[in-house]
Amino acid sequence: MDQRNRTTVTEFVLQGFQVNPEMQICLFVIFLLIYLMTLMGHLLIIIVVSCNHHLHTPMYFFLCNFSFLEIVSTTTIVPKMLTNLLSKKKTISFMGCAFQSFIFFLAGSTEMFVVAAMSFDRYMAICKPLRYNTILTWKVCHVLILGSWLGGLLSVSMTAFLKLQLPYCGPNIINHYFCDTVPLINLACADTRLIQVYDFFLFCFVLLSSLTITMSSYIYIAVTIFRIPSSSGRKKAFSTCAAHLSVVVLGFGTAIFIYVKPSDVSSLETNKLVSILTIFITPFASPFIFTLRNDKVKEILKTAVAKRLM
Repeated sequence: MDQRNRTTVTEFVLQGFQVNPEMQICLFVIFLLIYLMTLMGHLLIIIVVSCNHHLHTPMYFFLCNFSFLEIVSTTTIVPKMLTNLLSKKKTISFMGCAFQSFIFFLAGSTEMFVVAAMSFDRYMAICKPLRYNTILTWKVCHVLILGSWLGGLLSVSMTAFLKLQLPYCGPNIINHYFCDTVPLINLACADTRLIQVYDFFLFCFVLLSSLTITMSSYIYIAVTIFRIPSSSGRKKAFSTCAAHLSVVVLGFGTAIFIYVKPSDVSSLETNKLVSILTIFITPFASPFIFTLRNDKVKEILKTAVAKRLM
């Protein structure tokens, strides 16, 4: 078709969940509660760390950045999703869709690199404790975070630019509750195989680079832990990594399932359900995982609550 005769799409319809109105209200209440608790959990981590100089260490610095990214990624998706659950008009503008997709994947890619930095921190703390303070200086920590943001920005910028250049002439119904890459570019009136291959390999690069650093760190950590003679020492060393490792498994596992396997119509439907883990469950669970398994944070929270009650 001649490009001049095409109708340019100015907005998209987010199809979301195809359920009856009663179920939509139920989902709205459940997702709203999870979202609010997620925000409170991550904000609590940031506030507690910021207000207590005892927690001004590299580990908690990385944790605060991780919490900030979780807030950004969920807030990019959830408010619009909640609005659509109660609205008959489930539209989003073309630029709004592009912005939502860019910010979500920027936060997600950056988060993978931050997780790698967190694993390096645990490696230094357990395997090289005597050199921890000399290597992980504040300058190094800031460079690692800046590098994480830069890596995330570079990894999503080209894909975002290519998506903006694609012609969208209808239909305009996105088979998802947010502007995910595959459902979006499937609507383009052009051959998108090249951009899909590029996006796939770029995601694999981000995933494998961060996962390689993370798994290498934990292999060295595991070897070091098994060499500790006392069982109490092994337990203490493992407890410092268990929270981080559980978040790694949950976060990387869902990302691999959604974005690495081949896409088809049935997988897109499955991805809508699995994406709930990425958007709701993992961000909701991570504050509890990090704080409930951290004696220092629990003690500070107990002290703060006790002071309020006095």
